Amino acid sequence: MTVSDYGHTWLRGAHHIAPKTKERYGELLERQILPFLGTTKLQALKPEAVRTWHSTLLQGGLSARTVGHAHRLLSRVLKDAVEAGTLVRNAAAIIKPPRIEEKEVEVLEPDQLAALMAGLEGHPLHSIATLAVASGLRRGELCGLQWTDIDFDRGVLRVERSVEETRQGLRVKPPKTRRGRRNVGLPVETTAMLREHYKAQCELRLKLGQGGKPVLVFSDIEGNMLSPDNLSRDWRRVCNARKLPRISFHALRHCHASLLLAAGVPVLTVSRRLGHARLHRP
Repeated sequence: MTVSDYGHTWLRGAHHIAPKTKERYGELLERQILPFLGTTKLQALKPEAVRTWHSTLLQGGLSARTVGHAHRLLSRVLKDAVEAGTLVRNAAAIIKPPRIEEKEVEVLEPDQLAALMAGLEGHPLHSIATLAVASGLRRGELCGLQWTDIDFDRGVLRVERSVEETRQGLRVKPPKTRRGRRNVGLPVETTAMLREHYKAQCELRLKLGQGGKPVLVFSDIEGNMLSPDNLSRDWRRVCNARKLPRISFHALRHCHASLLLAAGVPVLTVSRRLGHARLHRP
């Protein structure tokens, strides 16, 4: 059995893996692993071959981070082969993946952030960006947020789900982390903004002749879920068009954490608020 044979068999049987993750694993196998190691007999794969594979990928222009992802997948596949008795030794477990130089996290200074939000006034993305900065929610969590998740009287929202994008379309799934289900307190002005946003949604539904109340906090004009990828794309476009600070939509989450840390909020508290995310101090 070759690495390619076992890799394909392993992926087909990986029913416990989320669809988006399975897609990513498939891409890593077909692009980064099998073209270089696929014809090697599973039992003949040596640690030196893994080291040479790393060098080939890096010299080909692939980032150390991506090589690391591919290495960890290969190691996981080989580990399962060892546990199944198909393989004697996991060659990838002996070699360490390439070292990754941490990139500086995108964070705006308070005055830059204020200028960004002011520049978004009147644009449909203003409300979702405002909540992103005020709550630290991920893109998928914002896209999956429903009005029933918001307690206006207490000024608290509940994270219950997230929207994930796969080749088959949008998929609603549980939060990303074990502590992802969480309550997030909101500033008074953010709660007021959401009240106005809800009112505007209801008025628009009346104008369009749509029955019932809106379900999603953020949706398209027909009330359908937003695509997280399209949200990022539209964000880049409006920032370029309005000559606003160039920062990714996801980075608004980092800005939220940075503001809290700068205000003296304990790291553990911020981590729990973000759903047990890894923090980077400003």
